[in-house]
Amino acid sequence: MTHRLLALTVAILATLTSQAQGLRPSAGASLSTSIARSQTDGQRQADFIVAVVNSEPITNNEVRGELQRVLQQLAQQGRPQPDIKTLANQVLERLINDKIQMQLARESGVRVDDAAVDLAEQNIARQNQMDVAELHRRIEKDGVLLSQFRTQLRDQITLTRLRERDVDARVRVSDLEVDQYLHEQQSNNDPANQEINLAQLLVAIPDSATSEQIAALQAKAEQALARANAGEDFTLLVQEFSDGLDRAKGGVMGLRTADRYPPLFLEATQNLAAGGLSAIVRSGAGFHILKVIEKKSAGLPAMTVTQSRARHILLRVSPQLTEAAARAKLAEFKKRIVAGQADFASLARDNSQDGSAAQGGDLGWASPGMFVPEFEEVMNRLTPSQISDPLVSRFGVHLIQLLERRNTTLSPREQRETVRAMLREKKLDETYATWTQDLRGRAYVEMREPPL
Repeated sequence: MTHRLLALTVAILATLTSQAQGLRPSAGASLSTSIARSQTDGQRQADFIVAVVNSEPITNNEVRGELQRVLQQLAQQGRPQPDIKTLANQVLERLINDKIQMQLARESGVRVDDAAVDLAEQNIARQNQMDVAELHRRIEKDGVLLSQFRTQLRDQITLTRLRERDVDARVRVSDLEVDQYLHEQQSNNDPANQEINLAQLLVAIPDSATSEQIAALQAKAEQALARANAGEDFTLLVQEFSDGLDRAKGGVMGLRTADRYPPLFLEATQNLAAGGLSAIVRSGAGFHILKVIEKKSAGLPAMTVTQSRARHILLRVSPQLTEAAARAKLAEFKKRIVAGQADFASLARDNSQDGSAAQGGDLGWASPGMFVPEFEEVMNRLTPSQISDPLVSRFGVHLIQLLERRNTTLSPREQRETVRAMLREKKLDETYATWTQDLRGRAYVEMREPPL
């Protein structure tokens, strides 16, 4: 559970994103469609009360409406459809808990003004590459009243603020807890508890290769290994020599348990520490050179991160520059840069409305989470030197060019803070569950007819 996100916002974002991308609804959407039709086509099923929470009712139509949203999310994520009665009961339980918490919020003075709802709408619209007017049109087109949408959004913001006040604010992780957790994980030598992150440089051997061709490919691999042992950047060598599908990521295969690597790879790297290089490994695919990026206990967060260095041009939307005009201007910049008629850094210095303009738009090295999600998501899809299409964030319209990527080890202080954040997230989940159960135990809940 992540307390920073609004559940309703996530559902709306998932729905609008799939529509904006023109995704076809999966087969799992059929039941949610039938629920929607039964609610709109003459109200074929009369509404009734399914539960009473401290004198406030929850109706069957409320359950069906929320169930429809959940089913849409599952369909868009490609997940299998669960048993509908079981899911309906789970939805009802969530509505009961939300009702109890909303009552507590009202009693304790938690308020959300129109400005906060307006800001939430703007964030939803921007993350879906549209303006607020278009967001409102989409909502109304789906048969949802704008007033209803804003009420639901206000309720979710209210619940988030209540939980931040009553749960998040009282969760602390001490230095002693961090020390104890690190000691326990580092003293666990069980191989099944170990995770490894390897990067590979693959010189592939075609199926029909002759012995002379194989010898030439082996010599190529030996040349790459010699340069790596001489201290050259492994990521750059991967981009120059490798035939692997993970070439764009510097050959990094990702942190995984030992049983998810080929035995040949484990044998070649078992005595290597982080940063170590293997000898050439021959497999059916070709010649591999392996670099150990990280070895750690499965209970610890990743101690190495992939950093990106990018530059951008930012145009801020204003009465003098509409979003559409900013997009068109940046699209023209991209066309000129790709054609060799302009330099990205020069255009950034002359046009970007960001503090990085003086550096040609260079944002420096950035770890995951340093940029807003809509910016970082696009940046992460780029390969070195590639330029994005114009994209909208809460700050304006951007044109991004990825310069390079690297894997770097966190400092001891950063590692401790990463562990602290992980322990705090775990404590938040446990504290939130206990808090919810306590509120439910003190509330009067009368179950009536079962939903659906």
